[in-house]
Amino acid sequence: MVPVEVLGVRQQQHDQEIVVLLLDAAANLAVPIVIGAREASAIAMAQAGLVTPRPMTHDLLRDLLGAVGVELERVEIVALDGGVFFAELILSNGTRLDSRASDAIALAVRTGSPVLCSAEVVAVAGVEVVDVEQQREVERFRDFLDHATAADFTAPGGPHEPGPPNGGDRPDDAPP
Repeated sequence: MVPVEVLGVRQQQHDQEIVVLLLDAAANLAVPIVIGAREASAIAMAQAGLVTPRPMTHDLLRDLLGAVGVELERVEIVALDGGVFFAELILSNGTRLDSRASDAIALAVRTGSPVLCSAEVVAVAGVEVVDVEQQREVERFRDFLDHATAADFTAPGGPHEPGPPNGGDRPDDAPP
């Protein structure tokens, strides 16, 4: 099991599916889990710290656990089968409860409990997280390499050593 961060809820533009994104920062992979609109709302509201006038289902579960003196130690995303993610709630009394991933995540966000994900699930379902600025920097470096010659690394004024600011071949302190 690897720790993951609940990044939030997003709607995919190409097919309008709603996903919750789990980030495995160590592997730089995000696991998108397709969820329903109600579960998405429950997760987003909890992350935003919004409180409803009456408890929602996940608030009720959190309150029920507290009333019986049991804590949610962690949530584990344990399997992926046929596109369905399976999760378990690990309680402080040692009980493991089967759960839909979306419900488990919504409860974890409300209780501040960690979310862990099977390494196999991350490997199969994870998509590489792309940092746009880092990607631009890599593209600039690749462009540099595509056009660089050996002389660029040794000649004054090459890409790593700017030429004299006066535009000539003489040092800055040389008389004109």
